[in-house]
Amino acid sequence: MSERVMPGPVGANASVREAVCIHTKKVYDSCKSKECLRDLRVYLTRQSQQYIDAHPDASVKPREAELLFVQIDVEKVAFNRGFYSVDVRFFYRIECDAYGTLGRAEMLRGFAVADKRVILFGSEGGARIFSSRYVSNDPDIQLAERANRPEAVVEVLDPIILDAKIVEPTYRCGCCCSITEVPRCITRCFGEDIDLCPGENNLSNRLFVTLGQFSIIRLERDIQLLMPAYDVCLPEKDCSSAGTDTEDPCDAFDRFAFPFDEFFPIGGDRRPPNPGCLPNPGCGPNPGCGPNPGCGPNPGCGPNPGCGPNPGQNPNHCCCDNNGVGGNNHNNCCKHCC
Repeated sequence: MSERVMPGPVGANASVREAVCIHTKKVYDSCKSKECLRDLRVYLTRQSQQYIDAHPDASVKPREAELLFVQIDVEKVAFNRGFYSVDVRFFYRIECDAYGTLGRAEMLRGFAVADKRVILFGSEGGARIFSSRYVSNDPDIQLAERANRPEAVVEVLDPIILDAKIVEPTYRCGCCCSITEVPRCITRCFGEDIDLCPGENNLSNRLFVTLGQFSIIRLERDIQLLMPAYDVCLPEKDCSSAGTDTEDPCDAFDRFAFPFDEFFPIGGDRRPPNPGCLPNPGCGPNPGCGPNPGCGPNPGCGPNPGCGPNPGQNPNHCCCDNNGVGGNNHNNCCKHCC
């Protein structure tokens, strides 16, 4: 019986057992984005709105931004077969610290909105899809019919607040400032009401932020692919004693690796790898600081042993003639120190 293949890198001697047909998602098109979302209006809670109305000259310091929700809509592009427009609306939770004349900080809380549209290729398909998958809280009937339209997936990192400021109502921005409806899941995140039109005729001071964001958008479709299979995937880890009191806690702690990175962060040492050595280690006035010790004005270069008519006797030393030019067989090190 052949040796069973484990999950991970496959060696050259691993043999394919069979070809299997799987149902999965195939990425037809994708794009990445690094954007600076400038001057987004923050819709504040009532308490925060009252503060900036009473302190229009307060200085604002950015605190935190978190992506709460993403609305995605996919539509066909007219006269361009196979392409789809992906409209994305991002909802952010914004927190800033405002400092008035007394110097005491007041936390401002609210949400901001940003819109984005991309055009991606998603291929074509006109099949109608049905499924017998069970739906909770419903009779055990087939799922409703759905079209074979590509599915858009958005991956986003939490944004960075680059700037924040309090402005007057007449300030013009470059974002969507006419929000009339907000998903209920957004308002629940703040625990208090958010007024979308504060003041009379929406004439109140406003908070604007500038965000930096990284995102990836892709279009996927259901597809059946033929894949090589090596074997069935069986679990190797034994968890029979998990959750019981039979294991000694100190024995479990002994298996933890010491967290050196927490004490010594990676990249914290900015010193050169070889202090005191030149950019070409071993090829300067400091012999012995690199892979070719003895390259420079010290012994081993010039009339010293190993630099005679037969430089091949000592290939790691520099062999220069009287004019400071490398010998016939000089290496790269000799080019620097001769």
